[in-house]
Amino acid sequence: MGFTKKDYEFLGEIGVGPDNLGGYVDGKWKATGPVVSSVNPSNNQEIARVTEASIQDYEEGMKACNEAAKKWMSIPAPKRGEIVRQIGDALRAKLEFLGRLVSLEMGKILPEGIGEVQEIIDMCDYAVGLSRQLNGSIIPSERPDHMMFEMWNPLGIVGVITAFNFPCAVLGWNACIALVAGNCVVWKGAPTTPLITIAVTKLVAEVFEKNNLPGAIFTSFCGGAEIGQAISKDTRIALVSFTGSSKVGSIVQKTVSERFGKCLLELSGNNAIVVMDDADIDLAARSILFAAVGTAGQRCTTCRRLYLHESIYQKVLDQLIGVYKQVKVGDPLEKGTLVGPVHTRASRDNFEKGISSIKSQGGKILVGGSVIESDGNFVQPTIVEISPDASIVKEELFGPVLYVMKFKTLDEAIEMNNSVPQGLSSSIFTRKPEIIFKWIGPHGSDCGIVNVNIPTNGAEIGGAFGGEKATGGGREAGSDSWKQYMRRSTCTINYGSELPLAQGINFG
Repeated sequence: MGFTKKDYEFLGEIGVGPDNLGGYVDGKWKATGPVVSSVNPSNNQEIARVTEASIQDYEEGMKACNEAAKKWMSIPAPKRGEIVRQIGDALRAKLEFLGRLVSLEMGKILPEGIGEVQEIIDMCDYAVGLSRQLNGSIIPSERPDHMMFEMWNPLGIVGVITAFNFPCAVLGWNACIALVAGNCVVWKGAPTTPLITIAVTKLVAEVFEKNNLPGAIFTSFCGGAEIGQAISKDTRIALVSFTGSSKVGSIVQKTVSERFGKCLLELSGNNAIVVMDDADIDLAARSILFAAVGTAGQRCTTCRRLYLHESIYQKVLDQLIGVYKQVKVGDPLEKGTLVGPVHTRASRDNFEKGISSIKSQGGKILVGGSVIESDGNFVQPTIVEISPDASIVKEELFGPVLYVMKFKTLDEAIEMNNSVPQGLSSSIFTRKPEIIFKWIGPHGSDCGIVNVNIPTNGAEIGGAFGGEKATGGGREAGSDSWKQYMRRSTCTINYGSELPLAQGINFG
Protein backbone atom coordinates (compact mmCIF):
# COMPACT_ATOMS: atom_id res chain seq x y z
CA MET A 1 0.00 0.00 0.00
CA GLY A 2 1.37 3.39 -0.97
CA PHE A 3 1.05 6.86 0.52
CA THR A 4 -2.33 8.57 0.16
CA LYS A 5 -0.65 11.74 -1.13
CA LYS A 6 1.90 11.95 -3.94
CA ASP A 7 3.63 14.73 -1.96
CA TYR A 8 4.66 12.12 0.61
CA GLU A 9 6.35 9.71 -1.77
CA PHE A 10 9.78 11.24 -1.11
CA LEU A 11 9.62 9.65 2.35
CA GLY A 12 10.50 6.32 0.75
CA GLU A 13 13.97 7.76 0.08
CA ILE A 14 14.60 7.88 3.86
CA GLY A 15 13.01 4.56 4.79
CA VAL A 16 9.58 5.81 5.84
CA GLY A 17 6.44 4.06 4.59
CA PRO A 18 2.69 4.36 5.15
CA ASP A 19 3.02 1.96 8.13
CA ASN A 20 6.11 1.93 10.34
CA LEU A 21 7.46 0.19 13.40
CA GLY A 22 8.52 2.70 16.04
CA GLY A 23 11.13 0.80 18.01
CA TYR A 24 14.74 0.01 17.11
CA VAL A 25 15.52 -2.79 19.54
CA ASP A 26 18.76 -4.80 19.60
CA GLY A 27 19.49 -3.97 15.97
CA LYS A 28 15.97 -4.84 14.74
CA TRP A 29 12.79 -2.86 14.12
CA LYS A 30 10.17 -3.98 16.59
CA ALA A 31 7.13 -2.38 18.23
CA THR A 32 4.13 -3.90 19.98
CA GLY A 33 2.45 -0.79 21.38
CA PRO A 34 -0.51 1.25 20.09
CA VAL A 35 -0.75 2.51 16.50
CA VAL A 36 -0.70 6.30 16.15
CA SER A 37 -0.88 8.67 13.20
CA SER A 38 1.71 11.24 12.27
CA VAL A 39 -0.22 14.37 11.30
CA ASN A 40 0.67 17.20 8.94
CA PRO A 41 0.09 20.42 10.95
CA SER A 42 -0.63 22.35 7.74
CA ASN A 43 -3.88 20.43 7.17
CA ASN A 44 -4.22 18.02 10.12
CA GLN A 45 -4.30 15.06 7.74
CA GLU A 46 -2.48 11.80 8.33
CA ILE A 47 0.97 11.44 6.81
CA ALA A 48 1.66 7.86 7.94
CA ARG A 49 1.03 5.44 10.80
CA VAL A 50 3.48 4.30 13.45
CA THR A 51 3.30 1.43 15.91
CA GLU A 52 4.77 2.76 19.14
CA ALA A 53 7.12 0.79 21.37
CA SER A 54 5.74 -0.91 24.47
CA ILE A 55 7.38 -1.22 27.89
CA GLN A 56 8.23 -4.82 26.96
CA ASP A 57 10.01 -3.54 23.84
CA TYR A 58 11.80 -0.98 25.99
CA GLU A 59 13.06 -3.61 28.41
CA GLU A 60 14.28 -5.84 25.59
CA GLY A 61 16.08 -2.90 24.03
CA MET A 62 17.69 -1.85 27.30
CA LYS A 63 19.05 -5.32 28.01
CA ALA A 64 20.77 -5.36 24.63
CA CYS A 65 21.96 -1.77 25.01
CA ASN A 66 23.45 -2.52 28.41
CA GLU A 67 25.40 -5.42 26.91
CA ALA A 68 26.51 -3.37 23.88
CA ALA A 69 27.87 -0.67 26.19
CA LYS A 70 30.67 -3.01 27.28
CA LYS A 71 31.96 -3.28 23.73
CA TRP A 72 31.42 0.34 22.67
CA MET A 73 33.31 1.86 25.61
CA SER A 74 36.27 -0.41 24.90
CA ILE A 75 36.73 0.98 21.39
CA PRO A 76 39.30 3.85 21.29
CA ALA A 77 37.69 7.30 21.18
CA PRO A 78 39.14 8.25 17.74
CA LYS A 79 37.68 5.02 16.31
CA ARG A 80 34.31 5.97 17.82
CA GLY A 81 34.79 9.35 16.16
CA GLU A 82 35.17 7.62 12.80
CA ILE A 83 31.75 6.00 13.26
CA VAL A 84 30.22 9.40 14.05
CA ARG A 85 31.92 10.81 10.95
CA GLN A 86 30.15 8.16 8.88
CA ILE A 87 26.85 9.03 10.55
CA GLY A 88 27.37 12.63 9.50
CA ASP A 89 28.02 11.54 5.92
CA ALA A 90 24.89 9.37 5.90
CA LEU A 91 22.80 12.34 7.07
CA ARG A 92 24.50 14.65 4.58
CA ALA A 93 23.54 12.35 1.71
CA LYS A 94 19.86 12.64 2.69
CA LEU A 95 19.89 16.25 3.87
CA GLU A 96 17.17 17.56 1.54
CA PHE A 97 14.81 14.66 2.18
CA LEU A 98 15.26 14.80 5.95
CA GLY A 99 14.83 18.56 5.99
CA ARG A 100 11.64 18.22 4.00
CA LEU A 101 10.33 15.67 6.51
CA VAL A 102 11.10 18.01 9.41
CA SER A 103 9.08 20.74 7.69
CA LEU A 104 6.24 18.39 6.81
CA GLU A 105 5.85 16.74 10.20
CA MET A 106 6.88 19.55 12.58
CA GLY A 107 5.65 22.55 10.59
CA LYS A 108 8.74 24.80 10.40
CA ILE A 109 9.57 26.30 7.00
CA LEU A 110 11.79 24.32 4.65
CA PRO A 111 14.98 26.42 5.09
CA GLU A 112 14.65 25.90 8.85
CA GLY A 113 13.96 22.18 8.38
CA ILE A 114 17.09 21.74 6.26
CA GLY A 115 19.02 23.91 8.72
CA GLU A 116 18.00 21.66 11.59
CA VAL A 117 19.36 18.56 9.88
CA GLN A 118 22.52 20.49 8.97
CA GLU A 119 22.93 21.15 12.68
CA ILE A 120 23.24 17.40 13.37
CA ILE A 121 25.75 17.08 10.55
CA ASP A 122 27.76 19.96 12.02
CA MET A 123 27.62 18.26 15.43
CA CYS A 124 28.97 15.05 13.88
CA ASP A 125 31.89 17.00 12.37
CA TYR A 126 32.53 18.72 15.70
CA ALA A 127 32.41 15.43 17.60
CA VAL A 128 34.93 13.77 15.26
CA GLY A 129 37.56 16.35 16.21
CA LEU A 130 36.53 16.15 19.85
CA SER A 131 37.16 12.38 19.86
CA ARG A 132 40.92 13.12 19.87
CA GLN A 133 40.67 15.82 22.56
CA LEU A 134 38.91 14.22 25.53
CA ASN A 135 41.80 15.37 27.66
CA GLY A 136 42.29 15.29 31.41
CA SER A 137 44.54 17.57 33.44
CA ILE A 138 47.92 16.70 34.91
CA ILE A 139 48.00 18.11 38.44
CA PRO A 140 51.23 18.80 40.36
CA SER A 141 51.45 16.57 43.43
CA GLU A 142 52.76 17.89 46.73
CA ARG A 143 54.24 14.45 47.48
CA PRO A 144 57.65 13.36 46.12
CA ASP A 145 57.63 10.62 43.47
CA HIS A 146 53.88 10.92 42.96
CA MET A 147 51.90 11.80 39.86
CA MET A 148 48.32 13.10 39.94
CA PHE A 149 46.07 13.41 36.91
CA GLU A 150 42.47 13.16 35.69
CA MET A 151 40.98 10.30 33.67
CA TRP A 152 37.72 10.71 31.78
CA ASN A 153 35.77 7.50 31.17
CA PRO A 154 32.36 6.77 29.60
CA LEU A 155 29.23 6.84 31.74
CA GLY A 156 27.78 3.80 29.97
CA ILE A 157 24.32 4.69 28.63
CA VAL A 158 22.87 8.15 27.97
CA GLY A 159 19.12 8.64 27.60
CA VAL A 160 17.95 11.44 25.30
CA ILE A 161 14.34 12.64 25.41
CA THR A 162 13.68 15.25 22.72
CA ALA A 163 10.84 17.68 21.99
CA PHE A 164 8.77 18.37 18.86
CA ASN A 165 10.18 21.82 18.10
CA PHE A 166 13.66 20.50 17.29
CA PRO A 167 12.85 16.85 16.66
CA CYS A 168 16.33 15.84 15.52
CA ALA A 169 18.81 18.69 16.19
CA VAL A 170 18.65 18.20 19.97
CA LEU A 171 19.44 14.52 19.43
CA GLY A 172 22.57 15.65 17.58
CA TRP A 173 23.66 17.97 20.39
CA ASN A 174 23.55 15.01 22.76
CA ALA A 175 24.13 11.81 20.82
CA CYS A 176 27.16 12.92 18.79
CA ILE A 177 29.02 13.89 21.97
CA ALA A 178 27.73 10.92 23.96
CA LEU A 179 28.86 8.44 21.30
CA VAL A 180 32.42 9.73 20.94
CA ALA A 181 32.58 9.82 24.74
CA GLY A 182 32.00 6.06 24.68
CA ASN A 183 28.35 5.88 25.66
CA CYS A 184 25.47 4.01 24.12
CA VAL A 185 22.44 6.18 23.37
CA VAL A 186 18.76 5.52 24.07
CA TRP A 187 16.56 8.02 22.25
CA LYS A 188 12.90 8.74 22.83
CA GLY A 189 11.71 11.15 20.18
CA ALA A 190 8.69 13.41 20.56
CA PRO A 191 5.36 11.54 20.31
CA THR A 192 4.12 13.89 17.57
CA THR A 193 7.20 13.60 15.31
CA PRO A 194 7.73 9.81 15.10
CA LEU A 195 8.62 9.76 11.41
CA ILE A 196 11.67 11.94 12.02
CA THR A 197 12.74 9.61 14.84
CA ILE A 198 12.42 6.61 12.53
CA ALA A 199 14.16 8.20 9.52
CA VAL A 200 17.17 9.41 11.52
CA THR A 201 17.47 6.12 13.38
CA LYS A 202 17.49 4.14 10.12
CA LEU A 203 20.45 6.13 8.82
CA VAL A 204 22.36 5.77 12.09
CA ALA A 205 21.56 2.04 12.26
CA GLU A 206 22.93 1.47 8.75
CA VAL A 207 26.29 2.88 9.82
CA PHE A 208 26.61 0.56 12.81
CA GLU A 209 25.51 -2.41 10.70
CA LYS A 210 28.02 -1.57 7.95
CA ASN A 211 30.80 -1.51 10.57
CA ASN A 212 29.71 -4.83 12.15
CA LEU A 213 28.92 -3.14 15.44
CA PRO A 214 25.96 -3.98 17.69
CA GLY A 215 22.85 -2.12 16.64
CA ALA A 216 21.95 -1.74 20.31
CA ILE A 217 24.65 0.95 20.66
CA PHE A 218 21.94 3.28 19.31
CA THR A 219 18.48 2.29 20.53
CA SER A 220 15.39 4.37 19.80
CA PHE A 221 11.72 4.39 20.72
CA CYS A 222 8.64 6.19 19.50
CA GLY A 223 6.20 6.50 22.37
CA GLY A 224 4.63 8.66 25.01
CA ALA A 225 5.10 9.43 28.68
CA GLU A 226 5.34 5.75 29.65
CA ILE A 227 8.66 5.36 27.80
CA GLY A 228 9.94 8.68 29.15
CA GLN A 229 9.13 7.62 32.70
CA ALA A 230 10.91 4.31 32.17
CA ILE A 231 14.05 6.14 31.00
CA SER A 232 13.92 8.48 34.01
CA LYS A 233 13.62 5.58 36.47
CA ASP A 234 16.13 3.23 34.81
CA THR A 235 19.28 2.85 36.92
CA ARG A 236 21.12 1.51 33.86
CA ILE A 237 20.93 4.98 32.31
CA ALA A 238 23.62 7.13 33.92
CA LEU A 239 22.58 10.44 32.36
CA VAL A 240 19.15 11.57 31.18
CA SER A 241 19.03 14.57 28.84
CA PHE A 242 15.52 16.01 28.72
CA THR A 243 14.22 18.81 26.54
CA GLY A 244 10.73 20.15 27.23
CA SER A 245 8.72 22.27 29.62
CA SER A 246 9.92 23.35 33.05
CA LYS A 247 6.91 21.58 34.57
CA VAL A 248 7.77 18.17 33.13
CA GLY A 249 11.50 18.79 33.52
CA SER A 250 11.13 19.21 37.27
CA ILE A 251 9.41 15.81 37.43
CA VAL A 252 12.17 14.19 35.36
CA GLN A 253 14.84 15.79 37.53
CA LYS A 254 13.20 14.55 40.73
CA THR A 255 12.84 11.01 39.39
CA VAL A 256 16.43 10.82 38.15
CA SER A 257 17.81 12.42 41.32
CA GLU A 258 16.00 9.93 43.55
CA ARG A 259 18.15 7.18 42.00
CA PHE A 260 21.27 9.42 42.09
CA GLY A 261 21.45 9.61 38.31
CA LYS A 262 22.69 12.62 36.36
CA CYS A 263 20.25 14.95 34.65
CA LEU A 264 20.77 17.46 31.84
CA LEU A 265 17.78 19.76 31.41
CA GLU A 266 16.91 22.11 28.54
CA LEU A 267 13.59 23.63 29.57
CA SER A 268 11.42 26.69 28.98
CA GLY A 269 12.74 30.00 27.71
CA ASN A 270 11.18 33.46 28.02
CA ASN A 271 13.74 35.45 26.13
CA ALA A 272 14.14 39.20 25.85
CA ILE A 273 15.69 41.66 23.44
CA VAL A 274 16.67 45.10 24.75
CA VAL A 275 17.03 47.94 22.24
CA MET A 276 19.01 50.94 23.54
CA ASP A 277 18.65 54.51 22.25
CA ASP A 278 21.92 54.27 20.27
CA ALA A 279 21.04 50.98 18.53
CA ASP A 280 21.10 50.31 14.80
CA ILE A 281 17.32 50.18 14.45
CA ASP A 282 17.24 48.44 11.05
CA LEU A 283 19.53 45.69 12.37
CA ALA A 284 17.43 45.38 15.52
CA ALA A 285 14.15 45.18 13.57
CA ARG A 286 15.42 42.39 11.31
CA SER A 287 16.73 40.48 14.32
CA ILE A 288 13.51 40.89 16.30
CA LEU A 289 11.42 39.59 13.39
CA PHE A 290 13.47 36.41 13.02
CA ALA A 291 13.69 35.90 16.78
CA ALA A 292 9.96 36.39 17.38
CA VAL A 293 8.25 34.67 14.43
CA GLY A 294 10.81 32.05 13.30
CA THR A 295 9.49 28.48 13.72
CA ALA A 296 6.11 30.14 14.46
CA GLY A 297 7.45 31.23 17.84
CA GLN A 298 8.13 27.66 18.94
CA ARG A 299 11.86 27.80 19.55
CA CYS A 300 13.03 27.64 23.13
CA THR A 301 15.11 30.72 22.21
CA THR A 302 12.22 32.63 20.61
CA CYS A 303 12.10 36.30 21.61
CA ARG A 304 8.93 36.75 23.67
CA ARG A 305 9.72 40.07 25.39
CA LEU A 306 10.93 43.25 23.71
CA TYR A 307 12.17 46.18 25.78
CA LEU A 308 12.53 49.45 23.85
CA HIS A 309 14.15 52.63 25.14
CA GLU A 310 11.45 55.26 25.50
CA SER A 311 13.18 57.65 23.07
CA ILE A 312 12.97 55.17 20.15
CA TYR A 313 9.92 53.20 21.29
CA GLN A 314 7.44 54.41 18.68
CA LYS A 315 9.95 54.41 15.81
CA VAL A 316 10.92 50.76 16.36
CA LEU A 317 7.34 49.71 17.02
CA ASP A 318 6.02 51.32 13.83
CA GLN A 319 8.75 49.62 11.79
CA LEU A 320 8.00 46.26 13.36
CA ILE A 321 4.25 46.53 12.80
CA GLY A 322 4.87 47.33 9.15
CA VAL A 323 7.12 44.30 8.71
CA TYR A 324 4.72 41.98 10.58
CA LYS A 325 1.91 42.90 8.20
CA GLN A 326 4.03 41.66 5.29
CA VAL A 327 4.94 38.27 6.82
CA LYS A 328 3.66 35.39 4.71
CA VAL A 329 2.01 32.68 6.79
CA GLY A 330 1.29 29.40 5.01
CA ASP A 331 2.52 26.04 3.79
CA PRO A 332 6.04 25.59 5.24
CA LEU A 333 7.15 23.72 2.11
CA GLU A 334 6.13 26.58 -0.17
CA LYS A 335 8.79 29.05 -1.26
CA GLY A 336 8.37 32.49 0.27
CA THR A 337 6.59 31.32 3.41
CA LEU A 338 8.17 32.79 6.57
CA VAL A 339 5.82 31.31 9.18
CA GLY A 340 4.31 27.85 9.07
CA PRO A 341 1.64 26.41 11.37
CA VAL A 342 1.98 25.84 15.08
CA HIS A 343 2.58 22.17 15.67
CA THR A 344 -0.76 20.77 16.85
CA ARG A 345 -4.41 21.70 17.22
CA ALA A 346 -3.73 21.94 20.97
CA SER A 347 -0.98 24.50 20.23
CA ARG A 348 -3.47 26.57 18.28
CA ASP A 349 -5.96 26.34 21.16
CA ASN A 350 -3.25 27.45 23.61
CA PHE A 351 -2.57 30.46 21.40
CA GLU A 352 -6.23 31.45 21.58
CA LYS A 353 -6.31 31.00 25.36
CA GLY A 354 -3.13 33.05 25.65
CA ILE A 355 -4.64 35.93 23.64
CA SER A 356 -7.70 35.88 25.92
CA SER A 357 -5.46 36.05 29.00
CA ILE A 358 -3.46 38.90 27.47
CA LYS A 359 -6.61 40.93 26.88
CA SER A 360 -7.92 40.20 30.38
CA GLN A 361 -4.63 41.52 31.82
CA GLY A 362 -4.80 44.79 29.94
CA GLY A 363 -2.72 43.86 26.92
CA LYS A 364 -3.36 45.75 23.69
CA ILE A 365 -3.09 43.77 20.43
CA LEU A 366 -1.20 45.95 17.94
CA VAL A 367 -1.07 43.42 15.10
CA GLY A 368 -2.27 39.82 14.71
CA GLY A 369 -3.93 38.17 17.66
CA SER A 370 -6.16 35.69 15.83
CA VAL A 371 -6.12 32.18 14.48
CA ILE A 372 -6.31 31.86 10.69
CA GLU A 373 -9.35 29.89 9.65
CA SER A 374 -8.14 26.85 7.72
CA ASP A 375 -7.75 23.10 8.02
CA GLY A 376 -4.30 23.66 9.51
CA ASN A 377 -2.96 25.13 12.74
CA PHE A 378 -2.14 28.60 11.47
CA VAL A 379 -2.09 31.67 13.72
CA GLN A 380 -1.20 35.29 13.13
CA PRO A 381 2.18 36.59 14.32
CA THR A 382 1.21 38.96 17.11
CA ILE A 383 2.60 42.08 18.79
CA VAL A 384 1.18 43.05 22.18
CA GLU A 385 1.66 46.26 24.15
CA ILE A 386 1.46 45.31 27.81
CA SER A 387 2.63 46.22 31.30
CA PRO A 388 5.81 44.45 32.44
CA ASP A 389 3.93 43.64 35.66
CA ALA A 390 1.30 41.51 33.87
CA SER A 391 1.62 37.92 35.09
CA ILE A 392 1.42 36.45 31.59
CA VAL A 393 4.70 38.20 30.70
CA LYS A 394 6.42 35.86 33.18
CA GLU A 395 5.09 32.78 31.35
CA GLU A 396 6.19 31.06 28.15
CA LEU A 397 3.36 31.23 25.61
CA PHE A 398 4.67 28.86 22.96
CA GLY A 399 3.71 30.72 19.80
CA PRO A 400 4.49 33.87 17.77
CA VAL A 401 3.45 36.41 20.44
CA LEU A 402 5.77 39.32 21.24
CA TYR A 403 5.25 41.52 24.32
CA VAL A 404 6.52 45.10 23.84
CA MET A 405 7.43 47.33 26.78
CA LYS A 406 9.40 50.55 27.27
CA PHE A 407 12.19 51.49 29.68
CA LYS A 408 14.17 54.58 30.67
CA THR A 409 17.56 53.31 31.89
CA LEU A 410 19.89 50.37 31.27
CA ASP A 411 19.54 49.24 34.89
CA GLU A 412 15.77 49.17 34.50
CA ALA A 413 16.07 47.10 31.29
CA ILE A 414 18.43 44.60 32.95
CA GLU A 415 16.09 44.29 35.93
CA MET A 416 13.14 43.54 33.62
CA ASN A 417 15.19 41.08 31.58
CA ASN A 418 16.07 39.18 34.76
CA SER A 419 12.59 39.39 36.32
CA VAL A 420 11.19 36.15 34.87
CA PRO A 421 11.64 32.59 36.21
CA GLN A 422 13.39 31.42 33.03
CA GLY A 423 16.96 32.24 32.01
CA LEU A 424 17.81 30.88 28.58
CA SER A 425 18.67 33.59 26.04
CA SER A 426 18.89 37.38 25.88
CA SER A 427 20.22 40.07 23.58
CA ILE A 428 20.90 43.80 23.66
CA PHE A 429 21.27 46.21 20.73
CA THR A 430 23.76 48.99 21.36
CA ARG A 431 27.06 50.41 20.05
CA LYS A 432 28.46 51.50 23.41
CA PRO A 433 31.25 49.34 24.91
CA GLU A 434 30.33 50.31 28.47
CA ILE A 435 26.78 49.00 27.95
CA ILE A 436 27.98 45.82 26.22
CA PHE A 437 30.35 44.90 29.02
CA LYS A 438 27.84 45.62 31.75
CA TRP A 439 25.27 43.47 29.90
CA ILE A 440 27.60 40.45 29.69
CA GLY A 441 29.06 40.94 33.17
CA PRO A 442 27.98 39.98 36.72
CA HIS A 443 25.44 42.82 36.95
CA GLY A 444 23.98 42.16 33.50
CA SER A 445 21.81 39.46 31.95
CA ASP A 446 21.35 36.35 34.10
CA CYS A 447 20.82 34.05 31.12
CA GLY A 448 22.94 31.20 29.80
CA ILE A 449 23.08 32.86 26.37
CA VAL A 450 23.91 36.57 26.42
CA ASN A 451 24.05 38.19 22.98
CA VAL A 452 24.83 41.63 21.56
CA ASN A 453 23.41 42.93 18.27
CA ILE A 454 22.08 39.53 17.15
CA PRO A 455 18.78 37.68 17.78
CA THR A 456 18.11 35.52 20.83
CA ASN A 457 17.87 32.44 18.60
CA GLY A 458 20.08 30.78 16.01
CA ALA A 459 22.85 29.62 18.36
CA GLU A 460 26.03 28.13 16.88
CA ILE A 461 27.05 24.61 17.89
CA GLY A 462 30.56 25.64 19.01
CA GLY A 463 29.26 27.25 22.20
CA ALA A 464 27.62 25.53 25.14
CA PHE A 465 23.84 25.77 24.74
CA GLY A 466 21.60 26.09 27.79
CA GLY A 467 20.18 28.37 30.44
CA GLU A 468 19.79 29.16 34.11
CA LYS A 469 16.94 29.16 36.66
CA ALA A 470 13.78 27.41 35.39
CA THR A 471 15.52 26.70 32.08
CA GLY A 472 17.27 23.88 33.94
CA GLY A 473 20.98 24.68 34.04
CA GLY A 474 22.02 22.09 31.46
CA ARG A 475 24.60 22.67 28.73
CA GLU A 476 24.72 20.84 25.39
CA ALA A 477 26.70 20.97 22.12
CA GLY A 478 30.06 22.80 22.22
CA SER A 479 32.66 24.21 24.62
CA ASP A 480 33.28 21.73 27.47
CA SER A 481 29.75 20.28 27.46
CA TRP A 482 31.33 16.88 26.71
CA LYS A 483 32.34 16.57 30.36
CA GLN A 484 28.72 15.95 31.34
CA TYR A 485 28.74 12.75 29.27
CA MET A 486 31.77 11.25 31.04
CA ARG A 487 32.83 10.42 34.57
CA ARG A 488 35.98 12.00 35.97
CA SER A 489 38.46 10.08 38.11
CA THR A 490 41.29 11.81 39.95
CA CYS A 491 44.21 9.35 39.87
CA THR A 492 47.36 9.44 42.00
CA ILE A 493 50.27 7.10 41.28
CA ASN A 494 53.13 6.54 43.72
CA TYR A 495 56.16 5.46 41.70
CA GLY A 496 58.59 5.69 44.60
CA SER A 497 59.35 3.47 47.62
CA GLU A 498 58.25 5.88 50.36
CA LEU A 499 54.72 6.70 51.60
CA PRO A 500 54.52 10.46 52.21
CA LEU A 501 51.00 11.57 53.15
CA ALA A 502 49.19 14.68 51.97
CA GLN A 503 49.00 17.71 54.26
CA GLY A 504 52.27 16.50 55.86
CA ILE A 505 50.49 14.00 58.09
CA ASN A 506 52.81 11.65 59.97
CA PHE A 507 50.90 8.46 60.75
CA GLY A 508 53.07 6.24 62.90
